[in-house]
Amino acid sequence: MYFLGLGLILLAMKYLEIDPVTAWSWWVVFAPFGMAVAWWSWADATGYTKKKAMELENKRKQDRIDKNKEAIGTARKKGGR
Repeated sequence: MYFLGLGLILLAMKYLEIDPVTAWSWWVVFAPFGMAVAWWSWADATGYTKKKAMELENKRKQDRIDKNKEAIGTARKKGGR
């Protein structure tokens, strides 16, 4: 996501002719977009994206369980009995 943001900023700076990006080659300006594609390809191929999604889902599930236990009064208090 950071590569995409950087690419958009550099693209806008090149289009609006803001120094020093004006003097740079278009290849340099478009490089972050290529790096973003490479990152997303690697993340999908290695399962990194799926792993992070599952971790987030499990955390939300556990938070929901803990909240429900506290609501019905069966949750154990931290530091107490």
